[in-house]
Amino acid sequence: MDIKITLDARGMLCPMPVLQTAKKIKEIQQGEILEVLADDEGAIEDLPAWCEQTGNTFIKYEKIEDYFSFLIKKGE
Repeated sequence: MDIKITLDARGMLCPMPVLQTAKKIKEIQQGEILEVLADDEGAIEDLPAWCEQTGNTFIKYEKIEDYFSFLIKKGE
């Protein structure tokens, strides 16, 4: 999977990871992948919900050491 850009939202608490994701996804083209790094466990529920509301595709998340990596595909 080809990640176009990475947003490091580690250290940010809800709702900042989602707000920063909304801002950062505007920098990529439709179909490209945004990786979001976050250590706020609330992002596990918040980012998929945000994707559903905004027409973006939540691909997956995985835990890496003490943070999470989320992959989001920009929709239309």
